[in-house]
Amino acid sequence: MDYLYHPFPSKRQTVFSKKGMVATSQPLASQAGLDILQKGGNAIDAAIATAATLTVVEPTSNGIGGDAFALVWVKDQLHGLNASGPAPESISIEALKERGHDKIPVHGVLPITVPGVPAGWAALSERFGKLPFAEVLEPAIRYAEEGYPLTPVLGKFWKRAHAQFMKYEGEKEFAEWFKTFAPGGKAPEIGEMWSSEAHASTLRKIAETKSRAFYEGELADKIDQFMKEHEGYLTKEDLAKFEVEWVDPISTNYKGYDVWEIPPNGQGLVALTALNIYNHLCEPVWQSAETMHCQLEAMKLAFTDGQAFITESEEMPISVEHLLSEQYAKTRAAKVGSEAHEPAPYELPGSGTVYLAAADEEGNMISYIQSNYMGFGSGVVIPDTGIALQNRGHDFKLDPEHPNALKPGKRTYHTIIPGFLTKEGKAVGPFGVMGGYMQPQGHFQLVTNTIDFLLNPQAALDVPRWQWIEGKTVRVEPEFPNHLAQALERKGHKIEVDVDGGSFGRGQAIWRDPETGVLRGGTEARTDGAIAVW
Repeated sequence: MDYLYHPFPSKRQTVFSKKGMVATSQPLASQAGLDILQKGGNAIDAAIATAATLTVVEPTSNGIGGDAFALVWVKDQLHGLNASGPAPESISIEALKERGHDKIPVHGVLPITVPGVPAGWAALSERFGKLPFAEVLEPAIRYAEEGYPLTPVLGKFWKRAHAQFMKYEGEKEFAEWFKTFAPGGKAPEIGEMWSSEAHASTLRKIAETKSRAFYEGELADKIDQFMKEHEGYLTKEDLAKFEVEWVDPISTNYKGYDVWEIPPNGQGLVALTALNIYNHLCEPVWQSAETMHCQLEAMKLAFTDGQAFITESEEMPISVEHLLSEQYAKTRAAKVGSEAHEPAPYELPGSGTVYLAAADEEGNMISYIQSNYMGFGSGVVIPDTGIALQNRGHDFKLDPEHPNALKPGKRTYHTIIPGFLTKEGKAVGPFGVMGGYMQPQGHFQLVTNTIDFLLNPQAALDVPRWQWIEGKTVRVEPEFPNHLAQALERKGHKIEVDVDGGSFGRGQAIWRDPETGVLRGGTEARTDGAIAVW
């Protein structure tokens, strides 16, 4: 692929290297991955090291108690890992309604599902890693023990989270969160050192047992005890029976490039169906209101269907194959006119995250994402462990007729999605944009910026973004061109400028030149992103 430096004022320049590259939202985490590459590890080892370090140096977005997904390119083949955990076996719609809930709360013990992150690290290491698992986790343990200074964007989100959690101050269920993440009664400041010996001890136990201590040993017992004390549903039996799933990635071909995602229960399908619908609407023109109108209409149709239908694959009322079909794309594209419309779900035929990318000289590449969801997740931290647990169960529905209805042992609709790009059977590279329901919208914009407008990976990430919210409402970044916003308003879109600028995702991308093997990487100016190279 040839990359033009399009006349858009990029905030950073694309980074080049040959022997290895690690891109993520925290400089220390990227460096941890590079250190592992330089010790003889491969891209998968580097990704595990980076991911483990991110639980320490960016706890505002992820943790040991979250979920993970990965797309791994090894020996000219793409592998998919689903390390998302199910609902506890003892939970049910009836049980929650008896406790007075008409929807699953955001915080506390009720939305907690089985964490998949530790098992995902171990599975990646066992199948594809070169170095011992314990060695790969050493950088994360060191940062947890010795501490590190907060970076600017990290400090901003940490302070925001602390303000949100203040409503729980004094409640026993959240006491450990304040003890761990607000020592001295406040969030740490930008530049201030933060450490967690409990987090380091937990990582060491995970390293020594290849993650089994989390699911069957001392850590599982502590989680089980806390849940019983606070009337939660997650048990050590739920933890012990958990296994990751290796899956076949799904894809669509967009103008000669294969765009790959993890299949449901992830929402990557939304990005693929949006690309298919968009491909039937208009010829892309750079910074054109008509092009952006087509993009927005394609995305809102794909997203409306995704939220109506996506859940565990076997429980979806419509097949992935049909949603990726030409018939579906044409049918949905026919709904698009010259004006913004209110989307309705497709009629059934007779449904806080960290991202990293890594690559090595051998050709291995990995697209990896993990999250606790909504910042610090449930707000529950298991005492003396540093384990902050996710709140993924919040996305389940308490309507038994909904495809994503809560059931014991079921995995929910999942927002976190890694992406990967290939062409004619060769790897182009990993990409991802973190950020809840922004993620498929970020994937869509990154892919179209790259393929339609030939932007290099850094410029493709830097382009001001839009985000469809609901109905005709579209949120844009402050840097979004005003003339385009006005033109979209004339087409019936309700444009809102997000002056805070915190909801548009934070992404990374690494492309490989198929002839020379040279790596080209981009990272976000929207976060403390950094690319470590060798």
